[in-house]
Amino acid sequence: MGGWQGKTTLEPEKAARKSAGDGSAAALALVIVWSKDESHRLGEVLFPREQALFGRGPVAHGDAGEERVGFTRQRPATNAPAADFDNPFVSRKQLRFTVDDADTLTVEAVGKRSLRVGNAELRVATVREGDVVEVDGLLSVFCMRRPHVLPAGGEALAPQTFGHADPHGLVGEGPGAWALRAQLAFLGKRNAHVLVTGASGSGKELAAQAIHKLSSRAQRPIVARNAATFPAGLIDAELFGNLQNYPNPGMPERNGLVGHADGSTLFLDEIGELPPEMQAHLLRVLDGGEYQRLGESKRRVADFRLVAATNRPAEDLKEDLGARLALRVHLAGLDERREDITLLARHLLLRTAARDPQIGATFFDGWDGTRGEPRLSASLARALVIHSWSTNVRELEALLLRAASSSRGRELELTDDVRSAIKTADKQSGEVTPEEIRAALARHGGVKDKAWRDLRLASRHALHRLMKKWNISD
Repeated sequence: MGGWQGKTTLEPEKAARKSAGDGSAAALALVIVWSKDESHRLGEVLFPREQALFGRGPVAHGDAGEERVGFTRQRPATNAPAADFDNPFVSRKQLRFTVDDADTLTVEAVGKRSLRVGNAELRVATVREGDVVEVDGLLSVFCMRRPHVLPAGGEALAPQTFGHADPHGLVGEGPGAWALRAQLAFLGKRNAHVLVTGASGSGKELAAQAIHKLSSRAQRPIVARNAATFPAGLIDAELFGNLQNYPNPGMPERNGLVGHADGSTLFLDEIGELPPEMQAHLLRVLDGGEYQRLGESKRRVADFRLVAATNRPAEDLKEDLGARLALRVHLAGLDERREDITLLARHLLLRTAARDPQIGATFFDGWDGTRGEPRLSASLARALVIHSWSTNVRELEALLLRAASSSRGRELELTDDVRSAIKTADKQSGEVTPEEIRAALARHGGVKDKAWRDLRLASRHALHRLMKKWNISD
């Protein structure tokens, strides 16, 4: 399959991180991932500038000689200024920024509130990509590399309310989320078969549903099945159908998934779990829609589109099957979408509270049975943003439920139960040796953003402190 030139692989998160498409390169930015009193601001972004101030009041009314900067709500090809901060606990002069170079910036607390980076309380912090910085008790921001202007595309899928789910259930305001929406809109208009790849819990079924709803086949319901659930020995019957009493006595007559999907979309999750010989049985029907039910000599034709998904490498599929899945889109895990994690947490908590009103009544502001804003502690938000994820949204939902069951106050807290549930918890700095740091840096070509995650440190800032402590050069 590697030598076949007809496939198109779409990896929206990687493309979005490179540039804005209009020539504006990505730069360090600060994205709100927690706010004590204004959680509607989650996802807003600020681009620090040299010797610029942030604080309460209108951005336009800066002091002489000192530029004021504010947060922005980014959408494709559009930057809309967010509302001015009027929280009385935010000082008129709260933060001063100094852009050191392309990889670091200095944040100075010039207001009453100090900064928190990890467990350290600071007045001045050197911030790098991957760090979470809290203005003590007010708001937390995540430092990431981000284009000044998001590329155009995906506007048709825009959520009506900033930071909430779009019409297809996708959540996120980061570059990767918008690039994914653009790619799904593109795939929806095509008629070729599609392969969706991504780790467990990254949203492959949601993406498949969106592709279907955006297609000309949307008037008919999608037919969905997890291929890993096919009974052994009956996969052909499940896919193509069978006559009554064939291949086993007592079996009812059925059309099979292909027949049911005629005129619509067939979504096969975990297609990589199909044995190679069963993957080969799909080839003919994918080429021209022709198939036979078991026990029947008549040839049938179904007009359907296959959207297949797998959490395995695409190369694991049988080569001929892979060649027929000409369009591909890869879904990133939460490790690559950290700026959207607390937005996803809010979405999941809203869904949970709708099923369990007690959670809404206990942990939400303004809960009316369907709407409200969940209260998360700053420590829980930070732990979720920097956590190394394995099963992504499934794991996030489980951690939120643990927090709800073990928190004793009116907000979801980073309880001992939640800490113990994070199996890939941050390694304590004292457990990392200089030799381990040098080895991690060597493995990743000196890229610190990869090295600190490899070492299971709390942040890139923690790695920088240890490198300075042991005089380890870049």
